[in-house]
Amino acid sequence: MSAPDLAGLLEPVRALAEEAGRRILAVYEKEFEVWHKADDSPLTAADQASHRVIVETLQRLTPAIPILSEEGLLADYAERRQWQRYWLIDPLDGTKEFVKRNGEFTVNIALIEDHQPVLGVVHAPVWATTWFAARGIGAFRTRSGDTVRLTAGPAEEPLVAVVSRSHRDERTNALLERLPSLETVSVGSSLKFCLVADGDADLYPRFGPTSEWDTAAAQCVVEQAGGCVVTLDFQPLRYNTKSSLLNPDFLVLGDPSHDWRPLLEGLHGETR
Repeated sequence: MSAPDLAGLLEPVRALAEEAGRRILAVYEKEFEVWHKADDSPLTAADQASHRVIVETLQRLTPAIPILSEEGLLADYAERRQWQRYWLIDPLDGTKEFVKRNGEFTVNIALIEDHQPVLGVVHAPVWATTWFAARGIGAFRTRSGDTVRLTAGPAEEPLVAVVSRSHRDERTNALLERLPSLETVSVGSSLKFCLVADGDADLYPRFGPTSEWDTAAAQCVVEQAGGCVVTLDFQPLRYNTKSSLLNPDFLVLGDPSHDWRPLLEGLHGETR
């Protein structure tokens, strides 16, 4: 898909993510019930409301492009592997944070083409902030009516690492201990990627399971801001290459030119 085609999609998809955010807040601001899916992850009416409006709108906007959503029916890999281009959606990333009412949850909408995210929108409803990007166009953040172009910052000491609020293991701690001058910040959902894209953090290491819809939209934002999202062998994180929708372990880096490899010596990632 050409840059002009992507540019034509970026604004309506940004508006869609923000509309989904309004549907989420309508649930968030009241008492709500929490159910649990087969994998014991939480589910609320907000997840479902966001899913419905996103899928219905994308079907009207791009009827020929298939949609893969965390809250929808999952196509078998035999079908998915035929897709050159598709929408990949997490209607409410960070449902655990939503249930805790800490505001650290997002709407994630990505367009995948040839296994790479080429358009991504991340909207944080409580923060009233949207990050959006497309290949060949750049990465941007809008807040309170002001829009700025994003540039992930150079790695300068003290480095800032962003870590998950809900998931942190021994390998993450071991990696962070190797940085002599380090500050850390904890935040939920794909907001961790967004802090790197904003230039407010240098590094987000993720050891442990994530799904492809958790990362795709924010990966596009990071990459178009000049950063990268790579596996532990420094290959770009890719999509729809296998039957499992789980990501391998990965790193989000604001400055790809920095030598990050010494941090990973002796640390082994999982491919899933």
